[in-house]
Parts: sequence; C-alpha cells; structure tokens
Amino acid sequence: MSAFWDKKFAAAEFVYGTAPNNYFKQCIDSLTPGKILVPGAGEGRDAVYAATQGWDTRAIDMSVKGREKTMLLAATHNVHVNYEIADAADYTTHEQFDAIGMIYFHLPPVLRAAFHKKMIHCLKPGGLLFIEVFTPAQLVTGSFGPKDVTMLYTAEMLAGDFAELQIMENRELETVLDEGTHHNGKASIIRFKATKKR
Repeated sequence: MSAFWDKKFAAAEFVYGTAPNNYFKQCIDSLTPGKILVPGAGEGRDAVYAATQGWDTRAIDMSVKGREKTMLLAATHNVHVNYEIADAADYTTHEQFDAIGMIYFHLPPVLRAAFHKKMIHCLKPGGLLFIEVFTPAQLVTGSFGPKDVTMLYTAEMLAGDFAELQIMENRELETVLDEGTHHNGKASIIRFKATKKR
C-alpha cells in the first residue's frame, strides 16, 4: 500500500488540497491546544493546520511522498510536524494525546479494530477522538473513496470499536466535499466524536 500512496502523492499538486478538512478544523478549533495525533496524515493538510494553531503535532502515515509534501507545506507555514513513517499494523507508542483526529483513514477489517483499540489507549483521560470516513453508500453516492466495501465504515461499527469511550456524535450523513481534485463532489460519510472518561 505504501507504493500506492507514494504514486498518488507523487504529483506536484496536493491531491486532497492544502486546507484542513472542515470537521477536523471544527473539532480542534473548540479545544485548547495540546498534543495531537493524526493517523493517515497523507500530504499533511490537517497536521499542518493543527501545528499552525499551536498544537504539538504527531503524524503517522506509510507514504514517504506524503511526508515530503507535509514538510513542504509545514515550511510554508513556518511550523513543525513530527511525521513518522509507519504502517498501522506495526505502529506503537507510549505517548498519550489530548486529541486524535482520523480523517478518511480507512483500514481493512483485519487491522481496523486492533488499531482503534490502540487509539483508545493513546488518548488521555478527557481527550477527544474524532473521525470522518466514508460509508458503504459512497460506492453509489460518489466516484471517490475506497472501492472495497470491507474498507468502508458504518456508525454501528465505530460504536462497537469505541464502546469504551463516551460517544458524543456518531451520525451518517450526505455532504459535498471540496478537498482538492480527489475529494470533490457528493459524499456519504460518518462524523464520529468521543471522549475518554476521566
């Protein structure tokens, strides 16, 4: 998969744009900056935005090209992002985070539940975890997103994976995305938000 993402991110353009995802921005703008983890950071639009808002930003992704473009974007904003090249299957950390934001970070079933459990352990008590992902309806609604239905999520699936957390939002909706050339048009998504009890 790293080769797939390196090929996608090899173009000079930022395929998902340079502005943060709207839900990501909405979630962190309501918080006091602390330490944030951005799994599946890609070309860095969300991680860099967090850094510009004063967050100590950790990003993970398997794409070397994604990291290179993140560093370029961070430099234009005069901020730093700690970006680790890592596979979700192997990622481990002893750090805990005030926020974790996963935006269109889709994992196969064999990895999804285990990685989500890691994220629960990485979240500080009182911390916020938030997710925006495509639902199976995206296969009909839009021309972008994963084409394998097993890589798409449902609200019930996320409720099960994060049952240990206090769920604040978990809703499926249709929206219109305007995020670069690769996320542009109608989309069927889930917005999920949860906090870890103190």
